[in-house]
Amino acid sequence: MTNANVFNQSNGPLFTQLTNTFAAPGIGAAPDTGAAAAGSFFALTTNNVSIPSSQNLLLQILNAAGSGRTIRIASLSGGTTAAATLVVYSGGTVTVGSTPVPVNTLLGNANTSIATTRQNTGTLGGTFTSLLSIPLTAGIYVLDLNGSIVVPPGQSLSISLGTGSQVGSINLFWWEF
Repeated sequence: MTNANVFNQSNGPLFTQLTNTFAAPGIGAAPDTGAAAAGSFFALTTNNVSIPSSQNLLLQILNAAGSGRTIRIASLSGGTTAAATLVVYSGGTVTVGSTPVPVNTLLGNANTSIATTRQNTGTLGGTFTSLLSIPLTAGIYVLDLNGSIVVPPGQSLSISLGTGSQVGSINLFWWEF
């Protein structure tokens, strides 16, 4: 008896079911989702701040040497009421005006961030390196960084929004491991 047809037939018993070990339901999610579910995802906001003429809104996070954790920046967002420039720096010095508290995005979770924060208006001081600079028009901005900026122990990340007489905000999201 010869097999005249070597191809599978849709009505035949051979190879009519695929072998798949995947269990339903299938859900694909970004690393942010897993970090948030584990209580390791944090948010920090400047809120809406009136930026004086010739100054910038500054936000900084510092990962202390010996913290034992690495910070991965997930996203950066905010808004401005006039044209501005958003600059992200490695390093720099922000004179402490306030120290906003990072919020765990797993609401009710007791895990706290290892980041030390600083917020002020003025000009970034100290030694720094520009990582990215983006001219903005009035309105909102959103940068999905997906963990591509890493702040290891002993390093800091500074963000500047300005210059000028306007109202602006910076929202920073990251996970720690």
